[in-house]
Amino acid sequence: MGIVNVTPDSFSDGGQFLDVDAAVKHALQLAADGADILDIGGESTRPGALPVPLDEELRRVMPVIERLARETPLPLSIDTYKARVAAEALQAGAHIVNDISGLQFDPAMPQVCRDLEAGVVCMHIQGTPQTMQLAPRYDNVVQEVRDYFRARYCTLVAAGIRPEQLVWDPGIGFGKTAEHNLELLSHTAELRPFDRPLLIGHSRKRFLKRIVGREVDERLFATLGVSVALAAQGVDLLRVHDVAATRDALIAFETVFHRDARRM
Repeated sequence: MGIVNVTPDSFSDGGQFLDVDAAVKHALQLAADGADILDIGGESTRPGALPVPLDEELRRVMPVIERLARETPLPLSIDTYKARVAAEALQAGAHIVNDISGLQFDPAMPQVCRDLEAGVVCMHIQGTPQTMQLAPRYDNVVQEVRDYFRARYCTLVAAGIRPEQLVWDPGIGFGKTAEHNLELLSHTAELRPFDRPLLIGHSRKRFLKRIVGREVDERLFATLGVSVALAAQGVDLLRVHDVAATRDALIAFETVFHRDARRM
């Protein structure tokens, strides 16, 4: 999943693709680089970020989605927790709703996803973007995130969303310390209740600084290392900024891994 941030303030590439033409060009390059899905967002959800007004978010994302729906056959994902943004994006050609709140911040979101038959990335978050990194605390982060997915499954299926629409995302960096993030990343097999696919968004994030001591624009190699580790665990989807580099790393890993497996 390639990231297309149509924002002035995202933690990694804010402001680079705020212009519609620049965002579309970037998205098409990600597609050429090997992305399977394009994830378009118009509101930064970095720690401490303030909400974007509805009309401004629509102004940012809709022209991009409308053009991409015409210019690429790839599935499009709208990264939003607002039901109206999701509805308009889906009607314009998006296929997936990537909601950081697990369809909880906007009570109308489950109905939108049900009625428009969207794929749903259901993410775990503790708090809101404004509060999530103030003092995140868990007794057992893996168990608590897994239990959250179980509870959301029951609630969303009861609301009419089909199980096959759901994908889980443990929300790396969303209400977690670096240690919480690392614990989740090393136990992904335990984060798949009801056998739904798992998506991880780890690209360039702050916990990588704890591992390698690099600032955000120097975290590509650390991101690739985590990507390969996640592929080895069988994670289904990786949400990344650097699609070409990730694709090459995963192809190399799969080639060596499966070659070795054939010899056993």
